Amino acid sequence: MSVRRSRVSPVMSPTAPRAGSRLPTSVYVLGVAVFALGTSEFMLSGLLPEIADDLDVSIPRAGLLISAFAVGMVVGAPTLAAATLRLPRRTTLVGLLVVFGAGHVVGAVSTSYGVLFATRVVSALACAGFWAVGAAVAIATVPHGARARAMAVMVGGLSVANVAGVPGGALLGQHFGWRSAFWAVTLMTAVALVGVVTLVPRGAPDAAAGPPRLRQELRIYRDPQVWLAMATIALFAGATFSFFSYLAPLLTDVAGLGDAWVPTVLALFGAGAFLGTLAGGRMADRHRFGTMYVGLTATAAVLVACALLAAYPVAIVTLSVLLGATAFTTAPALNARIFDVAGAAQGLAGATATSSFNIGNTVGPWLGGLVISAGLGYAATAWTGAVLAAGAVAVTAVAGRSAARRTRVVARGEPEGAVKATG
Repeated sequence: MSVRRSRVSPVMSPTAPRAGSRLPTSVYVLGVAVFALGTSEFMLSGLLPEIADDLDVSIPRAGLLISAFAVGMVVGAPTLAAATLRLPRRTTLVGLLVVFGAGHVVGAVSTSYGVLFATRVVSALACAGFWAVGAAVAIATVPHGARARAMAVMVGGLSVANVAGVPGGALLGQHFGWRSAFWAVTLMTAVALVGVVTLVPRGAPDAAAGPPRLRQELRIYRDPQVWLAMATIALFAGATFSFFSYLAPLLTDVAGLGDAWVPTVLALFGAGAFLGTLAGGRMADRHRFGTMYVGLTATAAVLVACALLAAYPVAIVTLSVLLGATAFTTAPALNARIFDVAGAAQGLAGATATSSFNIGNTVGPWLGGLVISAGLGYAATAWTGAVLAAGAVAVTAVAGRSAARRTRVVARGEPEGAVKATG
């Protein structure tokens, strides 16, 4: 099926920097904000034992708090992207950060698992909306050839969160209680709020293109390439977080490492993720599909090794670093690919990528919890991840063949609406 595409108009600035030039300051500000959001999203991986003990629930049930956040992200991204489609971008980003911070204040003082669960969903809704709008802003301010680099900055915020925020949260949880990590996120959110207010331009939709219309943007879902891109992201995220969500108890219960090692290994995972993001952002602007193939295949291989070598401390620590690197090498390419195939519907593109990622982030920990509850052990979550990563490679192959066919159609000068995919 061919889908007619209109020219993509920038929503923030009539002039975008040339490919290869320095990215706008606003993109880096968004990356800083994502650091705060990402710390909250992933820090529970290092806090599950403390939360489970304090609230008197099992670790798999505490793990559902991770899935709760992911569910909120899945629902919140398209809902808030649609609801704020015609609102000024900066106003939307500011409002979402305020809600996000308030959710963490309530979470920090709650004594009920149910209340904490609810705050995770509310915070996730705000986080999802920020990701969707923020990604559209970042993409709109750079040329096509720098899209993966711009997304690498935002994904880099997540990587730095894994290097510093997540292990920092685990360290705070061990010494001052898990609630202290929630207060720390509140403070980081306040800093991000100041940055967005002062450094992200107000912006407005391009007058020549007219105001964005939801019905027109929804047409992207007629394109099979959009669904293939969504499926790849969901499988990738599920593969990574079915294992990573239970890394802390695996390190202590399977590998026999002390509790003090958990923040260190989480930081090493984040360091690998940061390096992978830097490399992936550069690679993906030149070789979109090549980066996806290499990253996803390597992720599957590392997860298999994790399953086989989980009981060996040196091996699992080394593999944790490699998993961060291989998984996050893929992330900029996957995010940029959504914007490539979305055409003019850049507002929903960010929401689509966010929802897809968090579908995987919901299903992954849930599948990991099922494996653990079935008595197969924490190491078995790596096998689950490897299967999902292999599925992502298969879907990428289908998308690549379809993109190649479209390229040949365009080369023959056929239909106007045919889309040349970036490969």
